[in-house]
Amino acid sequence: MLTAVILTRDEERHIARAIRSLGGIADRIFIADSGSTDRTVEIAKEMGAEVRFNPWRNYASQYNWALGQLPADTDWVLRLDADEIVTDELRTQISKILPKLAPEIDGVVVSRRMTFLGRPMRHGGIFPVRVLRLFRHGRGRCEDRWMDEHIKVSGPVAQLPGEILDDNRNSLTWWTAKHNTYASREVVDLLNLEYGFMRHETVADLGGGQAGIKRWLKEKIYARLPTGLRAFAYFFYRYVLRFGFLDGREGLTFHVLQGFWYRFLVDTKLLEVRRHMAVTGVDAPSAIRQILDIDV
Repeated sequence: MLTAVILTRDEERHIARAIRSLGGIADRIFIADSGSTDRTVEIAKEMGAEVRFNPWRNYASQYNWALGQLPADTDWVLRLDADEIVTDELRTQISKILPKLAPEIDGVVVSRRMTFLGRPMRHGGIFPVRVLRLFRHGRGRCEDRWMDEHIKVSGPVAQLPGEILDDNRNSLTWWTAKHNTYASREVVDLLNLEYGFMRHETVADLGGGQAGIKRWLKEKIYARLPTGLRAFAYFFYRYVLRFGFLDGREGLTFHVLQGFWYRFLVDTKLLEVRRHMAVTGVDAPSAIRQILDIDV
């Protein structure tokens, strides 16, 4: 039995599309909602999903809470975001291959692609990214991190070439506000790397495939480069060296905002928290709470 787990809050624009994309492969759809004020819950229930409420702390804790709510007869779990869809190709592959996998296989890695302002991002060296999104119930969990969290399994994984498509239809204003929040969360992880005030989990510990390699590069190489300069270097790598400019005006906007502005915002917030620590003498968790309004 395959259960799809989706986390929601005010996703009425996307949730029906996500649920429809699971037709024929998901025996159960579990929605963990953190307080939607729109029609998200109503739509999900009308389409046969089970919906439960849990207060939000971060993605990892919410997802792991959802895993704990699943019944014992759950065989496989599919992680899907509300603004994502399972493509026809991947849905066919799951139907045909999942029942035939050997019992020692703990998870399945698939591809994930993204659209931005309605255009698929095909260049820049970041898509499609290979991610572990299918795993046996009880053998996988979400990393305990504040940002860029992945599913971890300890056993071998299988590979499927099909894709999950991230196609968010919200406005650019929504997108920038969301990434402002992401930047604060990423600062928490960066400071934890430096000060070790909470448990640090990473897919790189278990190899982690492509995700593990990217995490190792991010934590061991990128994080040690000069702040500010590294954001520009990353943008130059994506937009020029990896031909991000071939995705047109939408590509320019995406790589400037996500490849430079977002990364520069993370660095600036990181400097702000460090300056507050130096001036006031408080520890990292206290500075994070006072500057970023995040209680770790």
